[in-house]
Amino acid sequence: MPRRHDVDRGATAVEYGLMLALIVVAAMVAITAVGQNMDALFKFIADVIDG
Repeated sequence: MPRRHDVDRGATAVEYGLMLALIVVAAMVAITAVGQNMDALFKFIADVIDG
């Protein structure tokens, strides 16, 4: 039978894994949003330069 300490360690590892997954998803959303905004900005600048 596992000791209480071993069970707590497993639960903590799962919690850290879930937090890491949430951080990765949030980072992907933020990077995608920034990338789309930058794309629109560069297209606007190119249109202004082209006249």
